[in-house]
Amino acid sequence: MQAALSFPDISPEIFSITLFGMEFALRWYALGYIAGIAIGWAMIRWLIGRAGLWPDNQPPMTREDLENLATWIVVGVILGGRIGYVLFYSKGAYLSDPWAILRVWEGGMAFHGGFLGVVAAVYFFARRHGLPLGSTADVVAIAAPPGIFLVRVANFINAELWGRPTDLPWGVVFPGEAAQDCRPDVILLCARHPSQLYEAGLEGLLLGLILIVVALRGGFKRPWLVSGLFFAGYGLSRFMVEFVRQPDAQFVTPGNPLGLYLHIDGYGLTAGQLLSLPMILIGFWVILRSRRRA
Repeated sequence: MQAALSFPDISPEIFSITLFGMEFALRWYALGYIAGIAIGWAMIRWLIGRAGLWPDNQPPMTREDLENLATWIVVGVILGGRIGYVLFYSKGAYLSDPWAILRVWEGGMAFHGGFLGVVAAVYFFARRHGLPLGSTADVVAIAAPPGIFLVRVANFINAELWGRPTDLPWGVVFPGEAAQDCRPDVILLCARHPSQLYEAGLEGLLLGLILIVVALRGGFKRPWLVSGLFFAGYGLSRFMVEFVRQPDAQFVTPGNPLGLYLHIDGYGLTAGQLLSLPMILIGFWVILRSRRRA
């Protein structure tokens, strides 16, 4: 029998209370967003206090600007993530019940949508307050990986967004009927790639360390360089993990079990890869532009 890891017995809820007949719960997923935003805010606060890191020794914003920007980013993450999920992944599921779009506590957030929401928030905030757009984007980009890391770990705790079946020794036997639906002729135990942890390591930990090293070694002196690295780094990381990540159920059909687009003879691109390609291309273009300006 093949080796496999058992799924850890961790409840998705940290605690729950009942008030006025209604139950309120704090989940690891929500805590991932909250802690990620808090850590990102602390990082930006520290970085803008180091004038020597920035062009002409001038940080892109004051601490008062940061307080206001944080609110814009929170709104951008929530609205963008939810709208992105509805547009990219729901495939019309909300047409019969549009009010369900507002029930964010039931789940359903898309990173690419949240990313676009933050881009819009940073752009309009910088323009409104006269901040240098490139350096403002850089400092927000470097603060994003901690939140990505925590949310991906929360995805693992929730036993969601797991990978495809595998016989590798670190495959995880996730709970739930859907996760156990493996073909017996492919694998003995229904172990799957812990793709959430792959993403946490690549998109959160590794990418975050690269951005910090680049920034502290003069990367902020070239506006847009850190942003470009984040765009390209996240896009490449997500593109690679998609090869072992189980496609979303709404994209799977009997004739297309891997949920691929533009597929020929079983080869194609997943929805996540299609959404990541523009990030990769824009990222490399932004990096080249930053080097030419420098």
